[in-house]
Amino acid sequence: MQEDRYLKFNKWLKDKFGERVLKICVDGGFTCPNRDGKCGYGGCIFCSERGSGEHIKSLDIQEQVLQHLNSYRGQRANKFIVYFQNFTNTYDNVENLRHKYDQALISDRIVALAIATRPDCINLDIVNLLRSYQRKYYVYVELGLQTSNEEVAKFCNRGYKNEVFTQAVKLLNDNGIDVVVHIMVGLPQESDKDIAETVQFINKHNVQGIKIHSTYVVKGTKLHNLYINNQYTPLELNDYINKVIYILTHIRNDIVVHRISGDAPKDLLVAPEWNRHKKLVLNNVDRLMRENNLYQGCLYNK
Repeated sequence: MQEDRYLKFNKWLKDKFGERVLKICVDGGFTCPNRDGKCGYGGCIFCSERGSGEHIKSLDIQEQVLQHLNSYRGQRANKFIVYFQNFTNTYDNVENLRHKYDQALISDRIVALAIATRPDCINLDIVNLLRSYQRKYYVYVELGLQTSNEEVAKFCNRGYKNEVFTQAVKLLNDNGIDVVVHIMVGLPQESDKDIAETVQFINKHNVQGIKIHSTYVVKGTKLHNLYINNQYTPLELNDYINKVIYILTHIRNDIVVHRISGDAPKDLLVAPEWNRHKKLVLNNVDRLMRENNLYQGCLYNK
């Protein structure tokens, strides 16, 4: 078996829990503050009306979890992470959040709770709620940064300043909750320098994990309109792979890599076509890092 060139999440989970751990993706019925007018309208330019997942909104939270555990997918592991994925999963009052989280934590086979959200939707009351689950579960929070270039972020309608991310990370750090940062590669107006500065920005924060997403075009988004009007061109596969390798070799080697490519809803994907073939990214990144004797963090400079 060949040695991993970067710290992969599935391996990290196996080391932590002693066996394979898989995710149950849950749609909690949330929205976002840059959709309902609190900080903007329309959402990020790359985000569809479904959000980031392909889940069944007609099912309540408990039914989503039970359906997963009782299907063939529930036979693939003994331990699971409940992952609140779609939109902003701390964007509600604490009592409603507790009710939704509790609805999902219905089996002894669930060992972890993962919450995807925005930095501007993290406060002390929410952090205290998340802390209350740590007695029984491994809890971590995923924060969508996407880029540290605030002009690119503004164009993408991210809706908050970098300092808000910094404050959210510190609050979670101070309360012992792990942080996973999301970044996107290939955003409109983004340069190689922007990617390098985003990596430097992340390295300065006490984050425990990273998700690297490709920027893809899906139907019904503002990015789709830019693409149709020849105002946006997605990255070619080789270019994306090279940028991912740059990120991996320049981030700290203690940061767990949760993913290195985004998964677009297959029925909504417009471009790039290679996004349908995730293995192309995974296999080529591994191959090129081996061939060039590269490792996560080998070019990291404090």
